[in-house]
Amino acid sequence: MSRRNLGSKIKLSSYDDMFGVNATENENVVVENQIKDVALSELHPFKNHPFKVIDDEKMDEMVESVKQYGVLVPAIVRERAEGGYELISGHRRHHAAVLAGLEEMPVIVKNCDDDESTVIMVDANIQREDISVSEKAKAYRMKYDAMKHQGASGGISLAEMSESAGESRKTIQRLIYLSNLTEELLELIDNKKIGIAQGVDLAFIPKEEQDVVFRVMQKTGVYINMEQSARIKNAVKEGLFNEQWLLEILSYKKPPVRKVVFNQNKLDSYFEPNMTNEDIEGVIVKLLEEWKMKGGQV
Repeated sequence: MSRRNLGSKIKLSSYDDMFGVNATENENVVVENQIKDVALSELHPFKNHPFKVIDDEKMDEMVESVKQYGVLVPAIVRERAEGGYELISGHRRHHAAVLAGLEEMPVIVKNCDDDESTVIMVDANIQREDISVSEKAKAYRMKYDAMKHQGASGGISLAEMSESAGESRKTIQRLIYLSNLTEELLELIDNKKIGIAQGVDLAFIPKEEQDVVFRVMQKTGVYINMEQSARIKNAVKEGLFNEQWLLEILSYKKPPVRKVVFNQNKLDSYFEPNMTNEDIEGVIVKLLEEWKMKGGQV
């Protein structure tokens, strides 16, 4: 085949074809997957967005990048009934654009309902390395509820979430439980004051009792361990839980475990080689009993 004939059979994709953009001559018409520049003031955060936008060192770096190059990756948005657009993905880019002094940024307009938007929002953010436990807990809860609204059963939802997120079903289930905690307790988990296991136990008690637990921990400076959280969960279930009970639990200290180790050479100097450990223990206990009867003075 000649070079000329070969060239006639090659069809180069346009920019719009490659990036899924449907061109339109009327800029006021919103088309699915259309990339367009939108005023920052027209972009609004996702309702109950679980991921925090923090002014930290990484945000400073993003702001500098936006100042130099602009927003390179479009945000994903959908139209709002009351006007403007709701951000599905791109909250940090939007914040950086505001701090950089931009007036608009590129977005991709999607046509999706609340549940579809929630799934996209979570999937677009959940793989970030700097996500806290509380953010994951809230995000997984939102996605789980959205998938159930779409008709998936609980087991299927967890299986699909596990596959897409690369985390075990057990881990995702435990994180979903944590979404039932108060903000104060979630913050303690984020700050590693209490563990996820303790948080899961507390997630099964009412918010009022959770507030008591937080208040007592703040008052005493003692943070519950796994044994104590399990006792709290059971006490609430049995109707035994109250603030005084919890104070006693947190103030209780187990007596230290005493362990005495004998040097092998010393034992050999007192006991015959054919004596068993039980024999040796018996002799020692007998001697201690005699010592105790004489007053136990050293």
